Amino acid sequence: MNLIAHDIIIRPVITEKSSTLVELNKYTFEVHKSANKIQIRQAIEQIFKVKVLSVNTMNVSAKPKRMGAFIGKTRSWKKAIVALAEGQRIEFFEGASI
Repeated sequence: MNLIAHDIIIRPVITEKSSTLVELNKYTFEVHKSANKIQIRQAIEQIFKVKVLSVNTMNVSAKPKRMGAFIGKTRSWKKAIVALAEGQRIEFFEGASI
């Protein structure tokens, strides 16, 4: 499956937990379900022009939700936590506030 870099990286995940990881030089992204760690590493390096040390991925499962009598689920998605080399930064996250 050929995905371009902007198809692999869907959006940054900006939460309280991911904001504390930024201090450790780790950034969190929602990524394409079928993307592997190598594709994620190459996409981050290409888009943000940084050196990636490691990529950890996890599948976030759907949670049941209700609205009155209607029962549904949130969508499932894939999350990647990317560790950057010392001195590297992604400026996109620096101005983000919770």
